[in-house]
Amino acid sequence: MIEQEIKKLLQKTTNLKEIYLEVPPDASLGDYAFPCFELAKNMKKNPMEIAIELKSKIKKTNLIEKIEAKGPYLNFFINKSKLAETIIKKILKEKNNYGKGKKKKEKIMIEYSQPNTHKEFHIGHLRNVCLGSSLANILRNQGYKTITSNYINDTGTHVASALWAYLKFYKNKEPKANKGEWIGKVYVRSCQEIEKNPDYKKEVSTILKHLESNDKDIIQLWKRTKDWSLIDFKKIYKILGARFDLWFYDHELIKSSRDVITKLKEKSILQESQGALIADLEKHDLHKVILLKEDGTIPYITKDIVLAFIKFNKYKIDNSIYVVDTRQSLHFQQLFKILELYGFKQAKKCYHLSYAMVNLPNGTMSSRTGNVVLFMNMYKETLNLAISETKKRHPDWNENRILNTAKKITLAAIKFEMINVDNNKIILFDPKKAISFEGETGPYIQYVHARISSLLRKTKLPKKQILSLLKDDTEITLIKLLEDYPKKISEAASNYKPSILSNYLFELAQQFNSFYSKQPILRAEKEVKSARLCLIIAVKSILNQGLNLLGIEAPERM
Repeated sequence: MIEQEIKKLLQKTTNLKEIYLEVPPDASLGDYAFPCFELAKNMKKNPMEIAIELKSKIKKTNLIEKIEAKGPYLNFFINKSKLAETIIKKILKEKNNYGKGKKKKEKIMIEYSQPNTHKEFHIGHLRNVCLGSSLANILRNQGYKTITSNYINDTGTHVASALWAYLKFYKNKEPKANKGEWIGKVYVRSCQEIEKNPDYKKEVSTILKHLESNDKDIIQLWKRTKDWSLIDFKKIYKILGARFDLWFYDHELIKSSRDVITKLKEKSILQESQGALIADLEKHDLHKVILLKEDGTIPYITKDIVLAFIKFNKYKIDNSIYVVDTRQSLHFQQLFKILELYGFKQAKKCYHLSYAMVNLPNGTMSSRTGNVVLFMNMYKETLNLAISETKKRHPDWNENRILNTAKKITLAAIKFEMINVDNNKIILFDPKKAISFEGETGPYIQYVHARISSLLRKTKLPKKQILSLLKDDTEITLIKLLEDYPKKISEAASNYKPSILSNYLFELAQQFNSFYSKQPILRAEKEVKSARLCLIIAVKSILNQGLNLLGIEAPERM
């Protein structure tokens, strides 16, 4: 708010369209600084002279206490009394609307999760779900029309491999429970057997052809085994609170693939090569890509093109965000280029939200080898620890209350672990670190929220509050962070990075603890106590809002 006010004053005085402000390294130099170097180039003047000239033209406001020219910088000092009044009053008045963006015309579809049926749902999939779900919440908060979709990969070689292994080794031997997890293990067995005997690939290829040509027996088996996976996926989504507006299935796109291939041929995008149809993207440094194989089967990229046609033509979206790991970067570059060559204007706005892998301490996870940490196993382990810790702290609570609180702590632990690391950095998943309730974790932020709730339960807020009494450095630092919330959430939306929000919430929680350790609240003088209570109510409100956008609940008690 204050930053925007300063920018408006400078824009009016300098006629610059974009104003870049810096935060001085020393508080004695002010709260914001405007470097005059850019103006010096245009005006052909010494930047120090420009700073002095600007100081004489810009008048102070209620929120700006002092303006000083220091060398080539114009420094702005905030009126701290007005800062407290303005920011805290705004948060208390607007509540959950504080930081919300204005409604926008742009319609965005976020496609995330995209699991393969006949494979196990592991913690690598978890990072995708946490990123996609939290980003959807953030974009909606910022006023974008946001549609979430899940593209289920229920056909292809991996499915044919699982069906082949089932028929060869396990026919009619499936267990009565946990069938989704079991069929994933059957897929692992298929990979192991094919590695031992590469001739089995021909048998798998035959199964794939039968699957794509709607062979009655294979289709019946496919439907049954696919449903086992989907039941498991939906249980996990319910636990994680992941919701999808649309579900797309790989098998539904096969028929339309032929029509789309014809349209691409008409646009001269495709050409024949050794019996296959390819798009030659060599001149765009994207290699050649097969869209129809020699044996008549359809690769994934062709189905992605079909799905893009549906997204653009049927759902009229302006932007499509694909949350998929970084190993698929070339695939999406090729996809977007083909869509652009076809003539879709939206192609340039399509975005691959890539993320690095989740590794184990002993190396990379792989569904093919079965070297994975299953989500449900990790969830149960974390939940059991959370139950144990909650019982220690609250021996008087009943089992239901302990379980409900432990579930909130568990989801905070695992979701924050997946979101807080920058998308492009590998997560080395250490179960002991993930279930820790200290340090840079979701439960730490939850605990700060619960601590504030505890303080507020012990007192009543007086009707009269003099917020201008909030002048201490620890108070002002907190208030400045509260002022930053709208900017941080806007940055998280525009950069498609929920980690910007999670990093901010951790910083806010840390700063509250620093303030709490130095300043009395309940034992402070009456008027100061009242002002500080308003401050911590505002902090609690922002922590609650921010955590909710990350898909994490903020308990009142822990």
